[in-house]
Amino acid sequence: MRVAINAFFWGQTTTGSGQYLHHLVHALRRTRPDIALILLGDTAATRRAHTTPPPNDVGWRHVPTPFDTLHPHLAKVWFEQVGAPRAAQAVQADVYHVPYFAPPLQAPLPVVATVHDLIPLLLPAYRGNWLVRLYTALVAHAARRTPRLLADSEATRRDILTHLRVPAERVQTVYLATDIQPPTPDAVAAVRTRYALPESYALYLGGFDVRKRVPLLIRALARTSGDWTLVIAGRLPQSDTDFTPDPRRVAETLGVAHRLHFCGFVPDEEKPALIGGARLFVFPSVYEGFGLPVLEALACGVPVITTTASSLPEVAGNAGVLVPPDDETSLAQALDRLMQDDALHAQLAAEAVRQAARFSWNATARATAHVYETLTTQQASTN
Repeated sequence: MRVAINAFFWGQTTTGSGQYLHHLVHALRRTRPDIALILLGDTAATRRAHTTPPPNDVGWRHVPTPFDTLHPHLAKVWFEQVGAPRAAQAVQADVYHVPYFAPPLQAPLPVVATVHDLIPLLLPAYRGNWLVRLYTALVAHAARRTPRLLADSEATRRDILTHLRVPAERVQTVYLATDIQPPTPDAVAAVRTRYALPESYALYLGGFDVRKRVPLLIRALARTSGDWTLVIAGRLPQSDTDFTPDPRRVAETLGVAHRLHFCGFVPDEEKPALIGGARLFVFPSVYEGFGLPVLEALACGVPVITTTASSLPEVAGNAGVLVPPDDETSLAQALDRLMQDDALHAQLAAEAVRQAARFSWNATARATAHVYETLTTQQASTN
């Protein structure tokens, strides 16, 4: 079997779609070396592939567009809707996989598309200007016609069935994973020194856009007791807006700035130690297609407090304390309880590693390959 994969996000490993693409390709090579993979890259991805090359036995085809030097957005749409599907046919692929929410309206071969979430459709703050909304309408319409859609979680699958009105038999849940490993004590000590971290801290890591509810977390912190610190990692918003509220302003207003520690951007290689040194990981988001930060914390053996919203209960399992979204009181109570209750903490820490082990990139790749095979078998039977 030959599978062509849209590689628009190749080399963009700071994005969720880029991480997914890289992990999927490498896991497919490990688990299904019998499948020939050809990555289809636009001009920018092809440049990145020179510094971040794909595995040696994975093919690459550069797909230029008429708009490469004229307009990047038009070039992207042409690549997704015209160039890449034609290139997939040209390399004689049996299946064309689009690993993000951008399937083509028409394609000369069977298409699989991965839908990580429906944020642009479901959350008004993320709908963008009229051009962004037009693009979202285009890919949503195309998704309704796509032979197979992969959802990152059962919650996302339900969203697809409800809001895109795709028949259930065409949508399959394929969970994501993480390759983070528990840190060594020396690594934790080094990161604690480098970022001047306190001895006992709860950690938030996961962005500052409005659905993450960081101001709510700070308001909940103000209602807790104890002398522990909330560490907030990541690049802080450049401007204080409704879409990216600055947590420093909220902390100052509530008088809890002394209980917060902003450590700034932390590179990927130091994330396991940052997470592993925390007493708990807190993630009060109200919508996630999968909730990778939660899984990363569990993989480091750290208990989690998160919400009952969207996919988060699926990822946290029995290793998390779940609170209703936007419930400041319940979040404060959960923080107090998990910071103070050693028996509960030990129970959840043990369950965290077991829960994380239920997800693996090899399992993701095997399930994805099964979808490829099912689709090609059905295509052959109709010809």
